[in-house]
Amino acid sequence: MSDHTRRDLLRVGAIGAGALLAGCTGNSSTETADAGDDSTATPTEETATPTPEDTSYSVEMAPVGSVEFEEPPQKVAHYFPGYADMAVALGHGDTVTSVGLPSRYHVDAYEELPGVSVDKESLTALIGDSGIDKEIFYELDSDLHMIDPVWLTQNSFFGLEQKDIEELTQNVAPFLGNTIFRRTDSWHDYRYYTLYEAFEKVAQVHQEQEKYRQFKRLHDAFLADVQTKLPSADQRPNGLLLFAASNEPEAFYPYRLSDKGTNKKQFHDLGITDALAGTGIEGLSTSDRGQIDYETILQVDPDSILLRGHETQTEQEFQDTVVAFMKEHPTAKELTAVKNDQVFRGGPIYAGPIHNLFLTERFATNYFPDSFEGELFDRDELAGIITG
Repeated sequence: MSDHTRRDLLRVGAIGAGALLAGCTGNSSTETADAGDDSTATPTEETATPTPEDTSYSVEMAPVGSVEFEEPPQKVAHYFPGYADMAVALGHGDTVTSVGLPSRYHVDAYEELPGVSVDKESLTALIGDSGIDKEIFYELDSDLHMIDPVWLTQNSFFGLEQKDIEELTQNVAPFLGNTIFRRTDSWHDYRYYTLYEAFEKVAQVHQEQEKYRQFKRLHDAFLADVQTKLPSADQRPNGLLLFAASNEPEAFYPYRLSDKGTNKKQFHDLGITDALAGTGIEGLSTSDRGQIDYETILQVDPDSILLRGHETQTEQEFQDTVVAFMKEHPTAKELTAVKNDQVFRGGPIYAGPIHNLFLTERFATNYFPDSFEGELFDRDELAGIITG
C-alpha cells in the first residue's frame, strides 16, 4: 500500500476525531464500496472478483474518541516519552518520530535488554525556544500524532489553538492520546487512564495485543512477587517528591506522591506514602508553579526525599553532588531524610512500562535493602517479549 493511500485512509478517522474533540458524540467510520450495480447478476468464475479482506480497525481513547486505521502506522509523532516507551515495549520503537524534549526521554534501561533500542538521536524535539511551531508536524509528516491535543492547547507556552489541532488532523494525521503522567490539572475533565490502560490502547494502535498481554503478565508476576516481600505498611516510609535540577538546590517544585499519575505508580506499588498529606502544600501543575525551600521541608520533615531532574547522573554522582551539598547545608542537614541517607533520585517525569519495571526495582532496593537486592526481573525474558 502506498504512503498516499495509507495516509488517506488514516484521515477518515482524523476527520471524525476532530469532530469528537469539538464536542460531537458520533464516532468516525469508513465507507465500504457497493458490491455492484446489478444486484440480480450472478457472479461466474469468469466475472467474479475476489473481495479483499477488510483489515481496518478503530481505537477509541478520550478525549479524541475513535480513530480508524487501515493498517498500523509506520510513523508516529509523540510528545510524552512514556508513550514512546510503550512503542518500544511493543517492538515498534522505529515508528517514533518525535518527543517533546528528547533530553527527558531516558533510554539507559534499553541497554540492559538485548536487541532493544531506539535511535534517540533521530527524534525531533517538538518544543523550541518559543513553544511548538505548527509547521513541525507538517515536516514530520507522521501517520498518527499519539499526543493528547488538549495538553497542547492548554499549555499557553506551546502557542497552539484548537483550530491548529483541527488543521493538522485534516491535513496531516489524527491525534490520539491522553495526558496520564499526572492528575493535577483542572482542565483535564475527561477520563484518565492507568499506565497499562494507556499501554493497551497503544498496543491496539500497533496491533500488538498479544505482545501487550505477555508484557503485562511479566509485570503482574514481578509486582506480585515484590509485594509479598514488602515490610508491613507501618514499616514503610513516607516520601517527599520534589523537582530541582541543580546540584546545589535551594528551592524545589513539589509533587504530590498521592497523585495517581502514572509516574507515581512505582511508589504506590511499594507503599510509599505522601509526606505532604495534610500539609496544605499542593503539587506542581500547569497552573501551580509554586516552590518551597528547606525551611518548609524541615517543617514537613519527610522520612525520605525523592529529587527529580537528575536522571542523567548515576546514583553515585547524585550522592557526591546533591546529597553531599545537603549534608553541609545548615538547614538541609537537619532533615531526617538527610541524616538517615534517604535522599534518592526521583525517577523520570514521563515513564512508560519499561521505565516502570526498572524504577520499581530501583526503589524496592533503595528503600528495602534488607528484602531486595540485585535484579528483580529477568532481562532476557523481557527482551524476548519485546523483540519476539
